[in-house]
Amino acid sequence: MTRQALGRGLRALIPDAGEAAVEVRELAVERIVVNPYQPRQQMDPGALEELAESIRAQGVLQPVVVRPAGEGYQLVVGERRWRAAQMAGLRTIPAVVRAMGDREAAALALIENLQREGLNPIEEARGFRRLMLEFGWTQEDVAVQVGRKRSSVANALRLLQLAPELQEMVMRGDLSVGHGKVLLAVEDATQQVELGERAVREGWSVRRLEQVAAGLRQRPERKRRVRVHDPEAAAVESHLAERLGTRVTVRARGKRGRIEIEFYGPEDLERIVRAMVGS
Repeated sequence: MTRQALGRGLRALIPDAGEAAVEVRELAVERIVVNPYQPRQQMDPGALEELAESIRAQGVLQPVVVRPAGEGYQLVVGERRWRAAQMAGLRTIPAVVRAMGDREAAALALIENLQREGLNPIEEARGFRRLMLEFGWTQEDVAVQVGRKRSSVANALRLLQLAPELQEMVMRGDLSVGHGKVLLAVEDATQQVELGERAVREGWSVRRLEQVAAGLRQRPERKRRVRVHDPEAAAVESHLAERLGTRVTVRARGKRGRIEIEFYGPEDLERIVRAMVGS
């Protein structure tokens, strides 16, 4: 399956009227297992119940997409429909069966979900990052595949530089993307989390958070060494940050120096190591 086909999402698997027919089978729901590449980490129980009610009344209007896996099938696209069908008491579900490799199935699952609305900002950003890390795509590649501007993808990925606690707040909707962007400008990780927690606790608007963050930056600070940022180091930082999906700092002293790569927990560290060693 080509990148162009992947970018078409389900249209690459279920042609429009007038194109060649695609066989839709009725598969037993218990023979289908979930897709490990599903980017949606939270499913609203209320929304699932509404979908289940719709399915009880009208059936499943769009088939799910699966691929053969062992004695059964693995979902590629349509986990919400599959779960809602089970809630509705259906024993079978309409499905399009397609043989595809792990990379194609993972890419299609991620792209199809990212093209739909409903993912929270952190799920979306993690989906973008996963496409980059697992398929070697650039931000531009991702933008083309999901129908976004490159700047939109870049801004989404920046949210993953927030502390894990703040990412959870954005996922829950306690903090908006606007709040997250303001907090990214707070370099001290402890202050960043404290400000985020206070913003949630006191119900701050983005504007109010901006004012408090600006006040912190204006406070007198102890003298510290001013970092001279040369263009070559900046270019390396930008390239590594895009590749690894986290903040990277290059500190050079003459011909020597060091590279600092930030991580926000054991899982994030493991993800970065996998990206660096290519496994």
